Amino acid sequence: MFAIVDYDTGNTRNLKKAFDYLEVATTLTADPATLAAADAVILPGVGAFAAAMTALNERQLVPVLQRLGRTGKPMLGICLGMQLLFESSAEYGEHAGLGLLSGHVAALPTNLGVKVPQMGWNQNQLQRSASPFASVDGAFTYFVHSYYAVCPRDEIVSTVEHGVTVPSIVQRANVVGMQFHPEKSGRVGLAQLAAFKEMVSANDFSSN
Repeated sequence: MFAIVDYDTGNTRNLKKAFDYLEVATTLTADPATLAAADAVILPGVGAFAAAMTALNERQLVPVLQRLGRTGKPMLGICLGMQLLFESSAEYGEHAGLGLLSGHVAALPTNLGVKVPQMGWNQNQLQRSASPFASVDGAFTYFVHSYYAVCPRDEIVSTVEHGVTVPSIVQRANVVGMQFHPEKSGRVGLAQLAAFKEMVSANDFSSN
């Protein structure tokens, strides 16, 4: 069973429907024991970074998620949930993140002739040929965000261009992030969730 972190943010209903389609049982929970017992932890998120971290702190989930991520629990962050995996964010001030991935979250530039926020479909370019997420290469996924991850190249699986190069999938071993909304990205998004499911089932993060 996959545990979707319940902290009053994120498109959890559609996300659950996507996992239902893939025949993955899910539970929406903020209970540390349930999160620890799950096969994988899903961290969704929409809205502002600071508010999301405050909500996680209020539920005393920050140390729980950090411990699970650092001890090998498969974890998937989606949209803002991906950004929370990094060390910090500059959204409305400087704020600490979970620190499970190296790097920080910066504002998309507004002076490069592209609309901010990025809202709509964009084409992914694979940066890691051996990745289980290789099917995203050349495919379009759906984005809604004004901030993006600035992180080491070895954490980047795929990117899109939106004035700057934006990591669209990131990964360090058991910790995975998707800047786009897989639950809103049709068959391509489902394929990425299915790839994560297969990685969890096989317990195989060795090549990443």
